[in-house]
Amino acid sequence: MDSEISTQPLDASFDLVARQDAAEQALSVLRGDVDEVKSRLEKVSRAAARPALGVTGAVSPELKGFVDGYLRHGREAELKSVNAGVLADGGYAVPREIDVMIAAQLKAISPIRAIAQVVQVGTSGYRKLVSSTGTTSGWVSETAARPETGTAKFNEIAPPMGELYANPAASQTMLDDAAFNLEEWLAGEIAVEFAKAEGAAFINGTGTNQPKGFLGAPTSNAADASRAFGTLQFTASGNASAFDANPELKLIDMVHSLKAAHRQGACFVMNSKTLATVRKFKAADGSFLWQPGIMDGQPARLLGYPVIEAEDMPDVAANAFPIAFGNFRNGYLIAERKETAILRDPFTNKPFVNFYATKRVGGQVLDSDAIKLIKISV
Repeated sequence: MDSEISTQPLDASFDLVARQDAAEQALSVLRGDVDEVKSRLEKVSRAAARPALGVTGAVSPELKGFVDGYLRHGREAELKSVNAGVLADGGYAVPREIDVMIAAQLKAISPIRAIAQVVQVGTSGYRKLVSSTGTTSGWVSETAARPETGTAKFNEIAPPMGELYANPAASQTMLDDAAFNLEEWLAGEIAVEFAKAEGAAFINGTGTNQPKGFLGAPTSNAADASRAFGTLQFTASGNASAFDANPELKLIDMVHSLKAAHRQGACFVMNSKTLATVRKFKAADGSFLWQPGIMDGQPARLLGYPVIEAEDMPDVAANAFPIAFGNFRNGYLIAERKETAILRDPFTNKPFVNFYATKRVGGQVLDSDAIKLIKISV
């Protein structure tokens, strides 16, 4: 009897331990189930947040009709909402969503567009008045007469415009593939081609059926107060075919020939070959003038100002202007028609379908005091 009684607490302890082990095993299984459910929910959430292939967010009826109806299958009857352009004028105006994608990529790719002033215009005859002298003023006593002050002088800016076009092609098989993101592909192709043409025109454009580049403007080594409006000031490099022995001094002279107000937001513009030369310039104490960007994605700096690489800038050569410095938002104006027109052409290049995209773009120097140049000359 005593032995039976003495074993009861021990049996109870074993039973309690077994129950605890079973409870812990059950909790472990439950935790695993919860973790698995959470993992599945996260996957479902990520899949729901990620748009399906070929879809960029909420698709408007206008975009769907334009892409699926006209671009993929050539059905012009579905273009009810994009009737701003007509076929006789060269194509149909693309929906706003595609225009936004083109504009965003243009700004990212085209170096001058990213730093210049861009205006949207409704016609090709855009005009802008720029004041070359401010309104004068004076001080008087409380009871003294107020003589008439001088008025500002204005100059009219009319950026030359031309029609910019791109003509990407896709096979009908690609267009029939529902997984093919047609609108994103088309916006990217158009933006790349437009950016290449713009990059050359905004720098070296002649002004005949295209923008007039800032290097196409007249130049002089005269200071701001004594130059004609529209003429850019240059600083000579001191050598007929390269930079002289103290190139950093020429760069400093160019920087400070720009008015202090324009230096807020100013930057250097040059191509990569010229930049390779400039990166080797040193100050008198042996330090490099060029400094890399502090953070990833930040532009490199020269004398404290950002450096923009534009491959259409000329190389260092006799009488060339390889380096520009200034506030391009104040100094260069880009005027463009808002709509991009697209004409679908399945006949010219069978079995491919060409998409002929056009846009009117113009450009011209706006304030010639806001841009300075380095000229390779004595």
